[in-house]
Amino acid sequence: MPPETTEQSTIRERVTRLAFGDDPERFEEFVRAIDEATPAGVQVILRGSAVTGHKWHSEEPFDADGPGTSDLDVTFVGGDMVTLFRDFHIPGVHSAPLSEAHPFASPALGPLRRRLCAMCGRPVNLQATTSLVQFLRDVVMDQPYLVLLDKPAEEGSEASATIRDD
Repeated sequence: MPPETTEQSTIRERVTRLAFGDDPERFEEFVRAIDEATPAGVQVILRGSAVTGHKWHSEEPFDADGPGTSDLDVTFVGGDMVTLFRDFHIPGVHSAPLSEAHPFASPALGPLRRRLCAMCGRPVNLQATTSLVQFLRDVVMDQPYLVLLDKPAEEGSEASATIRDD
């Protein structure tokens, strides 16, 4: 992975402070859990209020309703991860998040979601999208995000969406 930019470093510090009680070890444990379950050829990003410090379209701060009340929005980009979902905003391109609102969006990712929620004591939403949608959200819509993982595809093989649930 290329060196982290100043902007990514600032966002990582904010996420660690807001969502993980300013404990870098808890944050790294969260990222390791995602890494263990994520196949090669997938980028994993975090977006939303943990990244910006406030809710979308408002200035209400992260965890405004008390500790653990704001969720974490994890998105898998590429690697055919959308094939693990059955609920979509854009069919086959951009999934609905596996969340309280869509508890059956991805049965394959259910165990990972439960593990992540338990680890950080807050809701964790898991979503998948294509690199095109991520590009549009980044460049056209200027939506900030934090890169959690960037797992290159293994040489000589296509990335496939097989989640490890060890």
